[in-house]
Amino acid sequence: MAAVMRGLEAEAYDRQYSDKQLVQRILHYFRPHKRKVIIISVCVFLMALAGAALPLIVSNAVGVMADGGSERLIPLLIGVVFFTGVGNWALNWIRRQLTSEMIADVILAMRQDAFAAAARQDLSFYDEYSSGRIVSRITSDTQEFGEVIVLSTDVINQLAVALILIVTLFAIEWRLTLLVLAMAPFVAIAALGFRNLARRVTQQGSRALGEVNKSIQEAVTGIRVAKNFRQEQAIYDEFLGVNRQAYSINVRRGFVIANIFPTLNILAGIGTAVLIYFGGRSAVAGAITVAAWYLFVATIDRFWFPVTNLSAFWSQFQAGLSASERVFALMDVETAVTQSNNIQPQNLRGEIVFDHVSFRYSEQEQVLDDFSLHIAPGESIALVGHTGAGKSSIIKLIARYYEFQAGKIQVDGHDLRGFDLTTFRQQIGIVSQVPFLFAGTVAENIRYGRPTATNAEIEEMAQRIGEGEWLETLPNGLDSEVGERGSRLSMGQRQLVALTRVLVQSPRIFILDEATASVDPFTESQIQQALNLIMANSTAIIIAHRLSTVRAADRIIVLQKGRIIEQGDHDALMQQSGHYAELYDTYFRHQSPKYNETVSTWRQEATSNVKTTSPSEFNRAQHPK
Repeated sequence: MAAVMRGLEAEAYDRQYSDKQLVQRILHYFRPHKRKVIIISVCVFLMALAGAALPLIVSNAVGVMADGGSERLIPLLIGVVFFTGVGNWALNWIRRQLTSEMIADVILAMRQDAFAAAARQDLSFYDEYSSGRIVSRITSDTQEFGEVIVLSTDVINQLAVALILIVTLFAIEWRLTLLVLAMAPFVAIAALGFRNLARRVTQQGSRALGEVNKSIQEAVTGIRVAKNFRQEQAIYDEFLGVNRQAYSINVRRGFVIANIFPTLNILAGIGTAVLIYFGGRSAVAGAITVAAWYLFVATIDRFWFPVTNLSAFWSQFQAGLSASERVFALMDVETAVTQSNNIQPQNLRGEIVFDHVSFRYSEQEQVLDDFSLHIAPGESIALVGHTGAGKSSIIKLIARYYEFQAGKIQVDGHDLRGFDLTTFRQQIGIVSQVPFLFAGTVAENIRYGRPTATNAEIEEMAQRIGEGEWLETLPNGLDSEVGERGSRLSMGQRQLVALTRVLVQSPRIFILDEATASVDPFTESQIQQALNLIMANSTAIIIAHRLSTVRAADRIIVLQKGRIIEQGDHDALMQQSGHYAELYDTYFRHQSPKYNETVSTWRQEATSNVKTTSPSEFNRAQHPK
C-alpha cells in the first residue's frame, strides 16, 4: 500500500515563480493571437454594456408608462429586449468560438515547448525523475491551465459589467454606492484568504495525478514481469493505494474550491442587507425616492454577482498558475550536458581520445578516474570486464548522454563539448543491449535510422545480411508489424532489425552494447555478418559478450573499476594469463568450438569408462599459466 503522502513532494527541479512572472510567461503565449484577443475584448465589452444597460432601459420605460406614457412603447420595449438578447447570444458565440481556438493554440504551443524541453534533457535527468510525472506535466497540467484561462474570459466579462454598474449605481444614489465600495474590500480580502490554500491543494492534486500516471505506466510496461511472478494483485493494490491518495487529495481540493462561492455569497448577502436597511431608512426619511431605492437594490444584486465571481476566480486562478508553474519549471530545467560551441562535424574519421577523464553518476558513485584511451580511426575495440567496470559509461560519454566532470574527450582532434549534438549524433550508430523497436513495421523501424531512405535502399540493406534469409522468417517481410517494443519478434530478429537500422544510417562511429540473450547459431552468424558490414566502414566500440565478437575486434580493452588493466588482441592477452584469461575462462571458454567438441567427446567416452581429458584439464592445457 502506498504511503499516504507519497509522491506529493516537489521535484528537485521545481521552482517558485511570483504571480507577476507567471502572468508575463503566460502573456507570451497569447501575443501571437492579438487579433483574436481584440475581437474577444470587444465582444466582452459590448456584452457587459448590454447586460448593464438593459435593466435601466426597462426600468425607465416602465416608469414612463406608469406616468401615463403611450402604450406604443410596449412593442418597442419588447423589440429592444429581443434584439438585445439575440445580439448578446451572437456576441457570446463569437467570444466562445474564438476563445476555444485561442486556448487550443496556446495549449498546443505550451505542450510543444514542454515536450521539447523534456526531449532536450540528458539521460541523467530520466535516471532521477519519473517519466510518468513528466508526462503528467505535459498533458494534465497544460489542460488544467487551459480550463482556467477559459474561465478567465467569463470573469473579464463580469469585471466589465461590474465597472459599468458602478457608474450606474453612482447615477442612482452616490451615497449608497460609496457604502457598497466600502464593503467590497471585505469580499476581496476573504477571497484572498483562499488564495494560498487553493494554490497549495492544487499543487498537491497535480502531484497526486502525476503519481497515478507513474503507477499506471510502471504497471503497464512491467505487466509481463508481473504475470511471470503472478503479481497482478500486487500491482493492482499498489495502484489502488495511489489512486485513493489522489481521490482524497482531490476531494480536499474540491471542498476548498466549492466553499469559496458560498463564503463570498454570505458576505455579499450581508452587504445587501446593510444597504436595504440604510437605504430603506433614507427612503422613509425622504432622502431618496422609493423608486430609486428599489432600482438600487435590484441593481446591487447584479453588481455583487461579478464581484464575488471575480474574487472567487482569484483563488481558482491560482490553480491555473500552479499548473503553469509546474509546466514552466519543466521548461526551465537546465541540462547537465552542456556544449561550449556549435561545430557542425561532417564526415568524421572516427578518431576518439579520452584524456584523463573522470566521471561519476553521483558523489558516491565514481566510475572512471583519470581514464585515458586512444581509438584510431576505423579501429574496432572490444570492452570487457566485470559488471561495474565502466564499459557502458564509456560509450555513454562518447554519445554525450552524460556530462563528465574532469578531463577531455576529443573526436578527430576537436573537443566533444564543441560539437552540435544533433549533427554529431547523426554520425553515430548505437545498438543497445536490448534493442528498442517502435510500434509499426520492420521497414518503418529501419527507416528510423535515416528517414530519407527509400524502400529500395531498405530492401537492399536487409538483403545484404545473410542474403535476406532472416526476412523469410517474418510473416510479411519488411511489412511485418513488430508490436509494442518489438514484442512480436524474437530477440535475434530485434537485433537484426536494429543492426539494419544502423547499417542504413552508415555511421562513422558505431557503438554496440551486445545483447547477452542466447540466439541460435544461424541467427548469430547473421548478426556477426551485420556487424562486419557496419564495422568495415566505421570506428567501432563494442561491449562484448560473445567470443566471436571479442576475437573479431582489432583490440581488446580489459577494464577493472574504471581503469584499463590490460589491452591487446585475444592471443596476446591469453598468453599473459592475466585478468582477461580469467574472464575468458568464466564467460567465453564455453563458446569455443574446440571446448564444445571436447565436452562432447568427454561425455561420450565417460559412458564407456575410458580415461580422457576433462574440459577443465583441456582449458589448462591450452592456456598454461
